[in-house]
Amino acid sequence: MNSDLLEIANLPVERTVKCAHCGLVCEKEVVLSGENSFCCYGCKTVYEILDENNLCEYYSLDESPGVSLRHVREESFAFLDDPEIAKKIITFQSDSFSRAQFSIPNIHCISCIWLLENLKRLNSGVIRSEVNFSHRQITLDFNPSKISLAAVARLLSSLGYAPLITLEEIKPTAALSKALIIRLTVAGFCFGNIMMLSFPEYLGLDNSDAQLRTLFSYLNLLLVMPVVLYSGQDYFIAAWKSFRQKRINIDVPIAVGLAVLFLRSAYDILAHQGPGYLDSLSGLVFFLLIGRWFQSKTYDSLAFDRDYKSYFPLAVNKKIDNDWNPLLVHHLEKGDIIQIRNMEIVPADSYLMSKQAFIDYSFVTGESKPVHVQEGALIYGGGRLIGQPAEFVVEKKIAQSHLTSLWNYETFHKNEESRYKKMIDTVAQKFTWVILGIAAMTAIYWHFVSPNQMWLIFTSVLIVACPCALALAAPFTFGNMLRVFGRNGFYLKNADVIERMAAIDSIVFDKTGTVTQGASTITFNGTLSSEELGMVKALTASSVHPLSRTIAKSIAASPMPLSTFEEVPSEGIAGVIINHQLKIGSARFVGFEKVITESQSMVFVSIDGEVRGYFKIETSLRNGLKELIAKINTKLSVFLLSGDNPSEKGRMQSVFLSDKGLYFNQTPLDKLHFVSNLQQNGHRVMMVGDGLNDSGALKQSDLGVAVTDDTGIFTPASDGILLGKQLKNLNQFLALSKSAIVILKIAFGISFLYNFITLSFAITGNLSPLIAAILMPISSVSVVGFSTLAVNWVGERAFRNKL
Repeated sequence: MNSDLLEIANLPVERTVKCAHCGLVCEKEVVLSGENSFCCYGCKTVYEILDENNLCEYYSLDESPGVSLRHVREESFAFLDDPEIAKKIITFQSDSFSRAQFSIPNIHCISCIWLLENLKRLNSGVIRSEVNFSHRQITLDFNPSKISLAAVARLLSSLGYAPLITLEEIKPTAALSKALIIRLTVAGFCFGNIMMLSFPEYLGLDNSDAQLRTLFSYLNLLLVMPVVLYSGQDYFIAAWKSFRQKRINIDVPIAVGLAVLFLRSAYDILAHQGPGYLDSLSGLVFFLLIGRWFQSKTYDSLAFDRDYKSYFPLAVNKKIDNDWNPLLVHHLEKGDIIQIRNMEIVPADSYLMSKQAFIDYSFVTGESKPVHVQEGALIYGGGRLIGQPAEFVVEKKIAQSHLTSLWNYETFHKNEESRYKKMIDTVAQKFTWVILGIAAMTAIYWHFVSPNQMWLIFTSVLIVACPCALALAAPFTFGNMLRVFGRNGFYLKNADVIERMAAIDSIVFDKTGTVTQGASTITFNGTLSSEELGMVKALTASSVHPLSRTIAKSIAASPMPLSTFEEVPSEGIAGVIINHQLKIGSARFVGFEKVITESQSMVFVSIDGEVRGYFKIETSLRNGLKELIAKINTKLSVFLLSGDNPSEKGRMQSVFLSDKGLYFNQTPLDKLHFVSNLQQNGHRVMMVGDGLNDSGALKQSDLGVAVTDDTGIFTPASDGILLGKQLKNLNQFLALSKSAIVILKIAFGISFLYNFITLSFAITGNLSPLIAAILMPISSVSVVGFSTLAVNWVGERAFRNKL
């Protein structure tokens, strides 16, 4: 804004003037700036900041959306420059990228969200900002070389969104639940007393008690005030904001019904026309809040189960009695010493014990640029090790919800909208207008038939018809099914994956590490000394490839110290051990030119450029694989892709019952193209692999499943992680996803049937507002209860005697 155009003056307020930023009435003075008036210099400053950065669209989203800064004191947030304090808020930090999460209590509307998610336009140091409206939180990615954490907090504060910093774990849902319980308690107390004071009406006392009845009516009017103005305030606030934003939501009919009952009751009492409907009004709010509390508790239950019970089925090597043993990551504790191998995820914030390492933070930041770190450096959970193995000491116990949130980072999303979510959103948008129309027509009808009942019937129609049950059907059906999957070794990224799984018509399997595991026999054709065997063990133990792990386990010699390590996908591994150059992998990789025909997998070994022989490995099929393929072959198209030569084609043919869908010598790019071609032909494809040489295919597929066995290998582009021992139950998981769709459709039917029946009773005058308020949460309880019981029943039935 051009400063020459500014004319700032402090004028006494002689008429009602509203602030151009926050919309509040200017009480003591008016701060003028051009044609705009502000209640304080803080609001004027924010307006100027937005104007200078072309962000005044903020004001078009909502009328006077800003937060008043009239009584906000400036804070420096200098304490956030203290590294010990900052690390409690920052979840990730590097020289050019940091991530922090703040609690912002002042977030209240869509304009707030829009402004906070456009902070990068106010300061180039801010990379990205994302608001969680329900939790009143903002996650900020910023460049610490351009803006400090304290400066980020000051930026938020200057806009009227001062962060709430407690330096303890913030649990916003607990605070919201406490506020809801207080409102529920107030409503319940007032409801009970209003019912007691309404006994003269219930008992039909004669006119000789008119004074007593009038007194009780006035007391009831006083008691209902906190119910309407405090306990029911959320409905009025939500309705008012929807009007200001020129939208309409499901809280509007409830707010209208509450307002009509209150105003009509107040008129009846003050005009001595009758006692009004205050018992119905207070009971209405009380039972509505019970329904909201139930919904909140059930959502929290699903979230707790997701975050703390259904663990990531990933494992890392933990040092126990001077030996490395695989341990599931959720069992890690502070102080544990762990070993991370090439391509494995560092599961928790840890300090590096090895001299150096290369860490790829693409899982956290979305950018795949390895960072060179030295001994003693803090490595944030979610980083992936590149190169030779390294040892770490765990600094902080793993947060399951942190890994889940990283997995759901927008970089790894697949652009496919949920069909049922889209339908629900469409119905919810039109539902409110339909109900308002029905209520209005009902009121007009009853105005002529029985005017004294019109307001109660009008309110009953508004209250009893609610799409809440419809809106709850999908998240609770899929959420409960997500829990069943997790408890049985199949951890999914989010609930939408279940819907996509139900539509799958083709499955593509990787071979090594997916349909095969370990070895039934392993022999070495060639000559290696015990020292050379130790070098081979050291190199293969540094890789998480299934064949490398099989070779390492078969060698009894002690491993030698490893100097360098490199892994080439689909080819092999190389490294330097005691000044010797080792290569282990395919014949082409080690430089072996002769043709050898074997029916087993072959892994060649070269030392200092000389091929010393090869391991002949007959891999074992996973338990229950033949039965699995036989079952899904009758329902789906099944394919096998392998990077190995066709030496095992005969055995694979006996498993897959045909050689038409078997493909060998497939590179990672070949696998990706194969999946893409299936999709172009109209197929919905599930890719099942180990995430090593098939990550591109996993990402391309409609549903990518990474199979894991005691490793920390994880492909964020996948949609699910399946324990290797549970692959045999893939058919059950597919059947459960289809069962989830059936259960969801039944839940939709229950919701529609409820609305049809209850509306019929309400329109005909056979339903009071109080009963409507009781029925409204009952509809939600019935849908949630049905979906929970049905999902648990089909889940228990599917896995009975299968584990």
